[in-house]
Amino acid sequence: MLGTFFSALYGLAVYAFFLGTFTYAIGFIGNVAVPKSLDSGMPGPLGEAIAINVALLGVFAVQHSVMARRWFKEAWTRVVPHAIERSTYVLFASLALALLLWQWRPIPQPVIWSIEGPMALVLQAVFWLGWGILLLATFLINHFELFGLRQAFAGAEADAAKFRTPFLYRYVRHPIYLGFVLGMWAAPVMSAGHLLFAAGGTGYILIGIFFEERDLIAQFGDQYRRYREQVGMLLPSRRS
Repeated sequence: MLGTFFSALYGLAVYAFFLGTFTYAIGFIGNVAVPKSLDSGMPGPLGEAIAINVALLGVFAVQHSVMARRWFKEAWTRVVPHAIERSTYVLFASLALALLLWQWRPIPQPVIWSIEGPMALVLQAVFWLGWGILLLATFLINHFELFGLRQAFAGAEADAAKFRTPFLYRYVRHPIYLGFVLGMWAAPVMSAGHLLFAAGGTGYILIGIFFEERDLIAQFGDQYRRYREQVGMLLPSRRS
């Protein structure tokens, strides 16, 4: 019982840290309601800014990709109890994101596009729609298990996954990633720094999908292969 109590406390603390970091990240990407955003701050030397930003995106991508792989989890859980394995992954992911938000260097020029009027409002709506899709998609597949809370409170590893395609997953295989893409690209003003962030984030997503789907095929076999043939990856579509 004592172990379960501390696991639950750890899981709650990590989830609160993630929630705060991720909420800040939305404002950071949208340049809204946060003290430091993608385009705020004094620009420094261009080469230095690009090198640091690419390195930050690389740290984020490597942490997500490596720690999410099955072989890493099997080795990691020899050290970390199953009950807090997912929470620990979320902790490291949040730390990598916090580092990126803290150390990101603005590159405001050149401006790739600047849109005003009704179309700017449409882009803002798509921006918020993207984050709404992301949030909804996490609840469709079990939000609290995805972020480690269920495991931490139950004091055990997650149950064996069952292949399901609820709601959004019937029309797009990766609605969480789709939400990220919409949130990154739907910008009325697209600076060079924002473009670097969006392009780097999208590149990571495509690589992540490759490895994730390879794991899903290994786990679910022909069931997932048929699903992949029928449903679009990021663009919603469904074939009979």
